Amino acid sequence: MKSDGSNSGKSRRKFLKGSALAAAGFYIVPRNVLGGPGFIAPSDKLRVASIGVGGMGGSDVRGITRTEKADFIALCDVDDTRAKASRELHPKAKYYKDFREMLEKEENNIDAVTVSTPDHMHAVAAMTAMKMGKHVYVQKPLAHDIYEARMLTEAAKKYKVVTQMGNQGSSGDGVRQMVEWYDAGLIGDATKVYSWTDRPVWPQGIQWPTEPVTPPADLDWDLWLGTAPQKNYVGNLIPFNWRGWWDYGTGALGDMACHIMEPPFRVLGLGYPKSAECSVGSVYVGEFKRGYFPESCPPSSHITLRFDRPGKEDLEFHWMDGGIQPNRPEELAPNEQMGDGGNGVIIEGTKGKMMCSTYGKNPQLLPTSKTKDANVPQTLYRVPGGDGGHYNNWVEACIAGHGSEEFKNLSSPFSIAGPLTESVLMGNLAIRSYDYRTPKSDNASQFDYPGRGIKLVWDGPEMKVTNFEPANQFVKRDYRGNYSL
Repeated sequence: MKSDGSNSGKSRRKFLKGSALAAAGFYIVPRNVLGGPGFIAPSDKLRVASIGVGGMGGSDVRGITRTEKADFIALCDVDDTRAKASRELHPKAKYYKDFREMLEKEENNIDAVTVSTPDHMHAVAAMTAMKMGKHVYVQKPLAHDIYEARMLTEAAKKYKVVTQMGNQGSSGDGVRQMVEWYDAGLIGDATKVYSWTDRPVWPQGIQWPTEPVTPPADLDWDLWLGTAPQKNYVGNLIPFNWRGWWDYGTGALGDMACHIMEPPFRVLGLGYPKSAECSVGSVYVGEFKRGYFPESCPPSSHITLRFDRPGKEDLEFHWMDGGIQPNRPEELAPNEQMGDGGNGVIIEGTKGKMMCSTYGKNPQLLPTSKTKDANVPQTLYRVPGGDGGHYNNWVEACIAGHGSEEFKNLSSPFSIAGPLTESVLMGNLAIRSYDYRTPKSDNASQFDYPGRGIKLVWDGPEMKVTNFEPANQFVKRDYRGNYSL
């Protein structure tokens, strides 16, 4: 984040100018002569294959298309209906249903891959592409579980590919403004962070449907399941409500925390949390009887992460979802909106507070009257187009190559997105441990909940909970069939 932005765009402009002059004097040499597989000739656009091209995947295809610096060679989706708009946008692109087949057949024809599947397929698709030396753009959250996030982070470094997570707010000016304010000491040392969302807006805390439904004819249900356990198709799962089921999604945290937790994570330079604890909202079945639905994310939660900071007190980081919000700051006037209403961030410091909305937008000092008087020099690189330039930020770096100035100016490479995602998923580790139950006796109708009311102690480098062994089963999941990292 703190790379010098004084020469922003200069290497790209020099490159383009040089290419134009060169083109007037000689023919372009084919890429396979210049640099072999994976080498992008200066005259070429980025050659892209996309995995998951409906819904958010369709948005990613359109965003990269708007850069006008990419050619779509292949598209892949398990749902023909959802893929229709992207296929019509790029009719010359070959179409596949199985990403493994696409990558095998198109390996020598592509430079980069986008992954916009449900959460449970992010890691296997991205890892397959990276092992081929392909640059990758992966939707948030980067992975479904902590182990996957760590493996993707290490793979990006090993294979020297250009990576970006799809949390577009990381390319916005807001988070950079907040970093500059904090580094200038405007709020002193941070002591607490509050982040919140009004998600979920899909069902959570419910029982898995018992009535199987015949899958739509244009959906390959087995490929959609992918790494997840074998189950019958059920209604109202696709295209959106899968987010509330642990086998496929990561709940409200996975959907929004990579957008909302990212600003304070970046501002404060956080790493792995040292502990996590939570409480979750209850679901009642019948009269005053709490439902137990271990397959489903809870309807609401409040998570507290603690981060160790050498020489300072631990930082207390709160996440709230399902309508839970922190107390309103006294510095905020009665008619002023907290965050954007349903979502936001407040960072409390020893000298003051700052606040922002989703994606780090509308950063403000509190009281808000201080914002217009803040006179802090701009020291950080700004992405052209702000969060709207997130796709171009990645495409430019892919064209320029690993280690280039454009590479150094990436907003959310896996070196940043990986640890952020691990912290996000640590919250889900606490949630799933909270609802973990064991039989009180041989009578399976009576259970204890040993995870409730405890704080999980986390060894980040070793990816291990050290004080509650049952929690570690959720750090890394088993894959169905022949899927692997």
